[in-house]
Amino acid sequence: MTFERQGRGALEYFPCRYGKSKILFRGPKRDLSQPYTAIIGGTETYGRFIEKPFPWLLEHETGQTTVNLGCVNAGIDVFRTEPAVLRICDHAEVTVIQLVGAQNMSNRFYSVHPRRNDRFIRASTLMKTIFREVDFTDFTFNRHMLMTLHTLSPERFEVVKDELKAAWLARMLALLDTISGKVVLLWFSARKPEDPDEVTPEKLGIDPLFIDRTMVEALRPKVAEIVEVQPSGQAIHSGTEGMVFSALEVPAADRMLGVKAHEEAAMALAASVKTLI
Repeated sequence: MTFERQGRGALEYFPCRYGKSKILFRGPKRDLSQPYTAIIGGTETYGRFIEKPFPWLLEHETGQTTVNLGCVNAGIDVFRTEPAVLRICDHAEVTVIQLVGAQNMSNRFYSVHPRRNDRFIRASTLMKTIFREVDFTDFTFNRHMLMTLHTLSPERFEVVKDELKAAWLARMLALLDTISGKVVLLWFSARKPEDPDEVTPEKLGIDPLFIDRTMVEALRPKVAEIVEVQPSGQAIHSGTEGMVFSALEVPAADRMLGVKAHEEAAMALAASVKTLI
């Protein structure tokens, strides 16, 4: 494990806004007057700790401008309810959607922050009824809350997980219905969609959380293509090599897909996007 350039803000993300959006996206800000590919997604799309994330690499592989609309820890809601994002996608030649987990979105059991989707806001009456012994004011983050519920009662936790999966699929279908152009879905994960959940006392599973093959295939009729990228052994073994982060950020960087994985994602996407632009 290595890290480059210590200190806060070591990697410049050139944050920018598009239109009247309240969301800061990774820059530099792109010119939308020329043909472009839009990419929406989570932490991997944003490219946290990665100097040249896969959207940047995709632009250089295809020769077409790529607009990075990734958000760290994003759920579906941050895109589905953001008019500026939807307008950009609607005018793109191709929109790539990185499949994100089901935990970071509002649902029948709990509400999340509208822009910082990993932040837990409140539990619903239904959730409080199912988990009467839990004080939900103790939680700031969804993952911590869900991990606690699973530890307390794996059986009751399954009820919550089933709701998250159903809500995720409904929101994804609704999102795809709002984008009129060609869409490519990107599965970018250390596991395959058909791999079973690896829920343990230490973790809920491998991102994107709770998404499985059946859910992914239910989206196929709505999109031009689904690109699946499971980083190679070489990419996994390279770890944080080439990533940029401070000593305090080592634990977070260790959980991310690295530079080599982003290179593999860009190459796989380019093969599909080139046929659509």
